Amino acid sequence: MTGGRRSIDGAVQAVVGYIRGTLRLAPGDGDRWAPIRVGLGVAIPSLALLVFGHEEFIIYAVFGAFAGMYGRGETHQLRLIHQSQAAVLLIAGVSVGVALSDLNTPEWALITVESLFAAAGSVLADRARLCPGGPFFGIFALGACASVEPLAPPWVPIGVSMLAAVFAITLGFAGWVRHRTWRAGSRRTIRPLRGHHGLPMMRHAATYMVAVASAGVFGMLIGLDHAYWAMASAAVPLAAAELPGRISRGVHRVLGTFSGLILTALILWADPSALWLAIPVILLQFPTEFLMIRNYGFALTFFTPMILLMTQLANPIPRSTLLIDRGIETLLGAVIGITVVMLVGYLAKRRVARMGRRVGEVESD
Repeated sequence: MTGGRRSIDGAVQAVVGYIRGTLRLAPGDGDRWAPIRVGLGVAIPSLALLVFGHEEFIIYAVFGAFAGMYGRGETHQLRLIHQSQAAVLLIAGVSVGVALSDLNTPEWALITVESLFAAAGSVLADRARLCPGGPFFGIFALGACASVEPLAPPWVPIGVSMLAAVFAITLGFAGWVRHRTWRAGSRRTIRPLRGHHGLPMMRHAATYMVAVASAGVFGMLIGLDHAYWAMASAAVPLAAAELPGRISRGVHRVLGTFSGLILTALILWADPSALWLAIPVILLQFPTEFLMIRNYGFALTFFTPMILLMTQLANPIPRSTLLIDRGIETLLGAVIGITVVMLVGYLAKRRVARMGRRVGEVESD
């Protein structure tokens, strides 16, 4: 009886400890200007579009401006290179998404293209050692832009995204004017595909492809009109390096998104005009970036309504459909992503054990 009670107490303490860890705020990275840089990078292009009466293009500006999220804590020179590398991934996602939308691509083809893009983006992100890690934002940009009905010739939204990316990168480099330090030959190391890095990167890319494709197929089977949110959610756990971190990110994704859906519902409650939808999009990036490295779940509480509101500006749908579908897609994608990483972890353990047995057999001979 005592042993059973100890087991229960131990399980309860483990759950309580996990919840505390989920709610804990990690220390910052010392780059106190990053939230302001990234927030202004999103806010100023969005305000410009709002002033000129083209708030429907804010979604493309925001995805381009996400280039400013990269390179935190780096010197201006390295940040410039880092953000330029990230911009390639982001603009590629926007461009492919806009092209798919313009071609009125069938759902199965969109899932195929997004899965392949996830694999290619994973290789790019791993080779360039992007931080935030992984191709999540590029995958998200592709799916979200593909879900929006064509608003103009493709070069217009792509051009808006490129200009926003250039502005965000310029803003990230602007501090150099004050410091004026430049190291000749300084560059970020690119991991080669050959050698001991190659195989892990290819496995990582294959994992992204399987997770994203599985989420898209399941979303299509249960009748979701646009399963891009599920596909992006499935990619979230894969960005962490180790299995516990991957599972934690999946849990954060669910909790943060659902709390963000509540905030979105409150904002949409009064059926606001386009102007009042655009203002939260502009403001919510500041707390998102402030919390992103401190607590991923808390950051998603603000990131979720920002993304939903900017897609609502570009392609309005009923509020209930927006909230219910995104909740279902988040849960579906996170479950699939966690399942895939656990399966990959199990297979990796079996592979290591098999190699150990082979070594033991050779030594015994």
